[in-house]
Amino acid sequence: MPSRILIIGAGRSSTALINYCLDNSERLGWNVTVADADPAAAAAKVNGHPRGTTAWLDVTKTNDRRELISRSDIVVSLLPAHLHIEVAQDCIRLKKHLVTASYVSQELYRLGDEARDRELMFMGEMGLDPGIDHMSAMQRINAIREQGGKVTAFRSFTGGLISPESNDNPWGYKFTWNPRNVVLAGQGTAQYLDENKLKYLPYYRVFSSTWDVTIDGIGTFEAYANRDSLLYRKQYGLTGIPTILRGTLRYPGYCAAWNALIHIGMTDGDFPILDSNSLTYHELMEALAPSGNGSVKDRIAGMLGLDPQGEVMKRLVWLGLFRKKRIRLKGATPALILENLLLDKWKLQPDDKDLIVMQHQIDYTLNGKAKRDVSNLVMKGENSRDTAMARLVGLPLGIFVRLMSEGKIQATGVHIPTMREVYEPVLEEMERYGMQFTHHTVDC
Repeated sequence: MPSRILIIGAGRSSTALINYCLDNSERLGWNVTVADADPAAAAAKVNGHPRGTTAWLDVTKTNDRRELISRSDIVVSLLPAHLHIEVAQDCIRLKKHLVTASYVSQELYRLGDEARDRELMFMGEMGLDPGIDHMSAMQRINAIREQGGKVTAFRSFTGGLISPESNDNPWGYKFTWNPRNVVLAGQGTAQYLDENKLKYLPYYRVFSSTWDVTIDGIGTFEAYANRDSLLYRKQYGLTGIPTILRGTLRYPGYCAAWNALIHIGMTDGDFPILDSNSLTYHELMEALAPSGNGSVKDRIAGMLGLDPQGEVMKRLVWLGLFRKKRIRLKGATPALILENLLLDKWKLQPDDKDLIVMQHQIDYTLNGKAKRDVSNLVMKGENSRDTAMARLVGLPLGIFVRLMSEGKIQATGVHIPTMREVYEPVLEEMERYGMQFTHHTVDC
């Protein structure tokens, strides 16, 4: 039975995963190693546990990375998504299982045959979104089919937000996961299917094309399209479905303000700003604003077609974009400058509670009647250390590692968690950790 667990990454979303592995290590005979470029962060998460060890790792150092992987049985990578492929190739070479919470790239899927040949399981998208969304959706879709229903539309929305009692800024948002991913969210083209019509949203339109989503007892949110919804028609067994959409939830007003940042150019990560370390935010806005009369703020508002005193501009002002304060980042791109600014403005305070909301809307026909199955998940965190985000990302990873180590997963190759042998036991155990979906059906 695999007993050596390597967790690469000790960041925001790692706490619940590390705690789960350590809490079960004695019973399962596990030794758990947490590797990170910041040894102090890893040591804080392991907290002196007798079955836990820490290791310094610069993941770009190939020999160091392979040495750690060679001494493990199952590798859990919490690295940024673009770094998983290096780890995956090492796992192929060294015959190790791999689990991640990130979207599975085409590069990773191409390793499927080699993984199967070596009887390895590479499980991706095993977190919250993606992860719990796939598992809970498949559970409901299969329940509808078992009743004899035919699914005609699938819509799914998830948001990692701040709980109302901790919501003290005009954006309604604070960081509970990788800040870089938040800054770069929506880049590329989102695509989905609406009544058999393909819909494409280029990046500059993603945040201006939103839907209202109401979750009972919580309120109404706005959703924007999330990446490529079409990928999941086959994965969910919905090949002929006329409507499929996956989206991300935010509090009302967020998307319009983020759309303004995109059109100003503040999410561009492709070019460094000349002498950025000596510029002020105000000077950067001057450089991005059209020439003309009036204040920088008024010219930015005019460029965006916004009221200078309106809610969107108030959010931009609150960020500090028009302050005469030095940026102090050398050779930084606008995206990096924005990320650095947001790290301070959107920082969780010690007692802040985060909020996870998820909703599936599954339209189907049964006995000639059109119905909609609605599933809602709402979970609050305890504080800035014990977040709902860390629990809902980390616990599915830990539970899946346990299932693997106990020999309860038979599949090999590259997968996402849409198989019954995965989602049933994971969702069942997640309920014991406080994750509860509510379901109701309405006539369409």
